[in-house]
Amino acid sequence: MSQAIVQVENLNLSYKGLHAVQNVSFSVNSGEILAVIGQNGSGKTSTVECIEGLRKPDSGLIQVFGKDPWMHRSEVYKEMGVQLQETEYFSKIRVEEQCRLFASFYERPADWNLLLTQMGLDEKRKRPIHKLSGGEKQRLSILLSLMGRPKLLVLDELTTGLDPEVRQNMWISFENIRKGGVTTIMVSHYMDEVEALADKILYLEKGKQQFFGSQHEFREYVKERISQEEWDDNLPLEKLYLMIAPKTTGLTMEGIL
Repeated sequence: MSQAIVQVENLNLSYKGLHAVQNVSFSVNSGEILAVIGQNGSGKTSTVECIEGLRKPDSGLIQVFGKDPWMHRSEVYKEMGVQLQETEYFSKIRVEEQCRLFASFYERPADWNLLLTQMGLDEKRKRPIHKLSGGEKQRLSILLSLMGRPKLLVLDELTTGLDPEVRQNMWISFENIRKGGVTTIMVSHYMDEVEALADKILYLEKGKQQFFGSQHEFREYVKERISQEEWDDNLPLEKLYLMIAPKTTGLTMEGIL
């Protein structure tokens, strides 16, 4: 039986009376990829920040490698890599300087020269980070999250800003990382990405857990909530998600004229 790398039970978190996360429970086993999905404001980032030890829950249990990440953050971080959607770097620092700095944080860092090549950034090594494109910065942030040879990766919007070819190559890379036994939690709005990578899905809305389980179980979850006329076994995950996600008001001509 696979070991639970992350265990969350009845997680609750509030901000000034606003219930950001309510009674969320799930687990992620060794080598699994969990996708956390839901609209903006659904509690995805708050849940992940609790796992990272950046926020203290109001109540509930969180165990990462068997430890409370809030109480034992430094120990947990030795085996966790975190890629953030938006990262601030020192002004004018060059790509290779940032890689060398991150490598110095670890006793046995990954080969960042090899990672630069694999991420398509080798020719950018002398470039100041602030002059990289958005997609290049994204690839760099992923590279840095891998520097410590982590057993757990936490990724926020893995392929935002990347072109289709690079996105596809990134998916292949993370399949290989998974085969090495690395556990991954990814926050994503791209359902094609979720469909390509995720073993399990955690679906949140307005801080509440709507679903947790496998992709097959998610399809069954959607099937029970729509009419038989709408159902098609071959529908992609994105279409299924849109069938049950809360509807938002689209742009109207009245609003821009």
